[in-house]
Amino acid sequence: MNIYPSARFSVAPMLDLTDRHCRYFHRLMSRHAQLYTEMVTTGAILHGKGDYLKFNTQEHPLVLQLGGSDPAALAACAEQAEQRGYDEINLNVGCPSDRVQNGMFGACLMAEPQRVADSVAAMKATVNIPVTVKTRIGIDEQDSYAFLCTLVDGLVEAGVDALIVHARKAWLKGLSPKQNRDVPPLDYERVYQLKRDYPKLTIAVNGGIKTLTEAKSHLALLDGVMLGREVYQNPYILAEVDNELFGESAEIPSRHEVIRQLLPYIEQQLKEDTYLGNITRHTLGIFQGLPGARAWRRHLSENAFKVGAGPEVVEAAMAKVPEFCYLPKVSA
Repeated sequence: MNIYPSARFSVAPMLDLTDRHCRYFHRLMSRHAQLYTEMVTTGAILHGKGDYLKFNTQEHPLVLQLGGSDPAALAACAEQAEQRGYDEINLNVGCPSDRVQNGMFGACLMAEPQRVADSVAAMKATVNIPVTVKTRIGIDEQDSYAFLCTLVDGLVEAGVDALIVHARKAWLKGLSPKQNRDVPPLDYERVYQLKRDYPKLTIAVNGGIKTLTEAKSHLALLDGVMLGREVYQNPYILAEVDNELFGESAEIPSRHEVIRQLLPYIEQQLKEDTYLGNITRHTLGIFQGLPGARAWRRHLSENAFKVGAGPEVVEAAMAKVPEFCYLPKVSA
């Protein structure tokens, strides 16, 4: 159904979470899951002093999520991203935070469908990699199906390659970003209806999905599924993705094996003056549900940010979790 297989399963872009260290860690558990950067603004890329496009080659397939509302600036950033080797560009039309709204992008762009369409068209005219959009089903009182279709009609005309829909509307005033992830009710049927009405458009769903069993039920009707917080809190769910959703029959590494595979990366990053804690903070949930998981988290939390902390801290933390033969299945 979809134009590129990686869209079948992806890890959502999460601000302050899905940085390059997190993505490297996630890639150790799945070769095929599509990974996203945190949302990066056009202003940061075009005028910031840091390298906001840096990533590790092992992260592919990798999507850069852009935040912005100026078509020319978005096209310029998309061009840079393609030159740097990104596999796809995604425009954020779903984030409801005040900071994003003040910059006139994110979910508030749903109220400006022509601007969104123009932005996609400008990027499509500039790059040869896919250009996609991540959106909500509505904002505030503008939550009718017709309102959503107005946005989608413009995107289809602009040549958008895929649409990822968070199956909740966003309240731009009165709810925090965290509340916007939980309070507005989920409406998967609206996303299913979009697929029925736009059968040629690649459509993936996001929001409230916690297991691969649930993911499979959505894939019966849609082209892709995207998981966010559940993957971050329980990252080992990724270990089954390739077999369960991409039809592979690979041997699933144990949780301990995943951490051991991360150690060479840690050593390399420490030589580049990265704090150990900046990497290990993404691994805290790897032993979720196992004896010793709390001790693992505590040891890393108390020691990983200390000056001079190195791989020995991770090994000591891992030793607190008994390494026995446990079933790796996590999606039931």
